Amino acid sequence: MAVNPNEDTEFNDALRKHGILPPRPPTPPSPSPPPSPSLSEKLEDFSDDELRDLAEDVNNDETERMIEMIRRQRLEEERKRTKARFGRIYPIGRDDYTREVTEASKVVQEGKPEGHGTGVVCFLYKDGIPRSDRTFEHMRVLAQRYPDTKFVSIVGDKCIPNLPDTRTPMIIIYRNGDVINQIVAWGADRERRIEELEAVLLLAGAITPQEIPRRERDRRGESSDEDEDSDGEPSSKMRSAGTRTNKTTGKNIRKKEEDSDSDFDL
Repeated sequence: MAVNPNEDTEFNDALRKHGILPPRPPTPPSPSPPPSPSLSEKLEDFSDDELRDLAEDVNNDETERMIEMIRRQRLEEERKRTKARFGRIYPIGRDDYTREVTEASKVVQEGKPEGHGTGVVCFLYKDGIPRSDRTFEHMRVLAQRYPDTKFVSIVGDKCIPNLPDTRTPMIIIYRNGDVINQIVAWGADRERRIEELEAVLLLAGAITPQEIPRRERDRRGESSDEDEDSDGEPSSKMRSAGTRTNKTTGKNIRKKEEDSDSDFDL
């Protein structure tokens, strides 16, 4: 009679006892059940506003404290992340231009796709010109609002020799080493609002909407509804804001005598 050594029988046990059959392999332990997700893991996809609402709704003080702690940790991480980027206007000189503007616009930012580069807004100004001073204040606000975009400033005729005051302020926008837009004499036709400048930079690709913090985006979204009701279609404001925008794809700014809004050599 053939013996099946793998069968669990008393006869096989006796054979193993006398060394006729090899010992049975040990039974593998049953896998442990996966651990229950922690509260932090459960709340991973919750927004800051949702966490705050949840903390207000729970009836357990300990859970409420833990939710609030998680929310504060997120805010601190976001603060540190934002602090590590730009968030202000960097003054530069003519000799710094290539490094701080052209080359800086080629840098791939963490978390962004290859080829995205960095938006760089170069602001050419002249002190004492009201529209230039006013635009400088708008630039400071936008630099803080969009810390993923690099904002730099330089006196107009220090960057472009003999640049007429009538052409300031001038805004030159770079990404991936290329000039993607140029704005000449911003605010010369009429007093411009910061929302108009923001719209032009958005349409030019210097800034991106997702850089606006959620709570700020919600707050501004409510106010924009009121603006639309009182001022009309918002897209018309963007078109008006971009009236004096010169778009180019060249890496250098070249002067053309026949075109008063043409580019300049750097």
